[in-house]
Amino acid sequence: MSTLEELLDREAIRDCLYRYCRGIDLMDEQALRSAYWEDASDCHGPYKGSATGFIEWALKALENMDRSVHQISNILIELRGVSAVVESKFCAFQRGPDQSGVLKQVVILGRYADLFEKRGEEWRISQRTVIYDWVDHPNTPSLNDAQRFGQRQPVGSRWPHDAVYTLLSNTGPE
Repeated sequence: MSTLEELLDREAIRDCLYRYCRGIDLMDEQALRSAYWEDASDCHGPYKGSATGFIEWALKALENMDRSVHQISNILIELRGVSAVVESKFCAFQRGPDQSGVLKQVVILGRYADLFEKRGEEWRISQRTVIYDWVDHPNTPSLNDAQRFGQRQPVGSRWPHDAVYTLLSNTGPE
C-alpha cells in the first residue's frame, strides 16, 4: 500500500466517524446509515444487534432529546488491508425529558471500538462496540433556550432544519 493510499484510507475512515456524529446528533437517518454497512453489528450499551436495528432503536430513543452533541477525538487507526481496527474516544452531551417528563442532562465519555471494512472504494463500520469510561448527570439549567442562547443564533436543530443542511442544499452539486 502506498503512503498516499494509506492517507486516503485514513481520511475516509475519519469522515465516516464524523458522518456518524452528524447522523446521531441531528437525527439524520441517511448520514447515520451511511456510516455502517448494511450487515454491520453494534453493541451499544442496552442495545446489541444489527446496525440497522441500532439505527431504528437510536432514532426512537433520541426523538425526545432536544440537544445532543457527540465529539470524537484520539482516533487510532490500524490498517489491515481491506479492514481496519479503529479506536475513537467520544464525548456525548445529551439533554431531554426523562420518563416522567423532567428535563435531564447526561454527559457520557467512552470509546468506539470499531472494525471497519473497505468494500470497493468505501470504508464503513462493520462491527462496533461502545466502551463506557465515564457518565455524569449534571444539573439541568432552568433557563429556556431563548434565555440561554440569547443572540447566539442560529441554534442547532435536527435534520432537515439545521443550518448545515441549508448550506448543503444552497451550494449546488459537487
